[in-house]
Amino acid sequence: MIVRLWTALAVALLLNVPAQAQQAVPSRLDEIVNRGTLRIGMTGDYKPFTYLDKTTQQFSGFDVDMAQALGKALGVKVEFVPTAWPKLMKDFEADQFDIAMGGVSVTLDRQKKGLFSTPIMREGKTPIARCSDVGKYQTLPDIDKKGTRIIVNPGGTNERFARANIRDAEITVFADNTVIFDEIAKGNADLMMTDASETRYQQKQHAGVLCAVHPEKPFDFSEKAYWLQRDMALKAFVDQWLHISMEDGSYKKIYAAWFD
Repeated sequence: MIVRLWTALAVALLLNVPAQAQQAVPSRLDEIVNRGTLRIGMTGDYKPFTYLDKTTQQFSGFDVDMAQALGKALGVKVEFVPTAWPKLMKDFEADQFDIAMGGVSVTLDRQKKGLFSTPIMREGKTPIARCSDVGKYQTLPDIDKKGTRIIVNPGGTNERFARANIRDAEITVFADNTVIFDEIAKGNADLMMTDASETRYQQKQHAGVLCAVHPEKPFDFSEKAYWLQRDMALKAFVDQWLHISMEDGSYKKIYAAWFD
């Protein structure tokens, strides 16, 4: 009888250890709230999602407004941490920020390192070219010809897409993504393949000069979301916040200010 009692007590204690250990480890969400600051990683070179004014050192853009709204929902201040596409993964792994925002595409490589929120946008890669050349670049075979000059920004999904699909056309890497579309307008490149949302935005910024090529029918499928450090409590909060924002009109209002 005594042996059975001790055995039952030992089993109960062992079963209770994981729950106690779990309670002892604060979640990333708890850390953010206790810290009073939400650290957002941003490249600052991807309009209209994020742009860093190097004179004022101020960020602006769709995802900047969304980040401020998330910070308000959490009851914390937002700190923007500058990063760049070529080192985004390295900075994420080094825990330089809690969330990466600013037009971040969902990829399996990134999924290995963290978690993605509910997708905020569905799109894909499509060309943007001078309006007079739109008819020349309707398909990938049309583009992948000797003499075609493709321009890409370094380190992100645009460069990866171009190198995966282009064999004969020339690919040039241009470091400054904030003025890369001016290179096409000036005739220094023929086109860029990027996310449909960006082609629509840049078409407005270069009205009558640059035109998006079938943005409603991109070459591939992709989604944009917020890339979170691996913490289920944080993901649950961000997903719920996004759900409420999309239902109560908050998301639509911010979206309209930058895309419509």
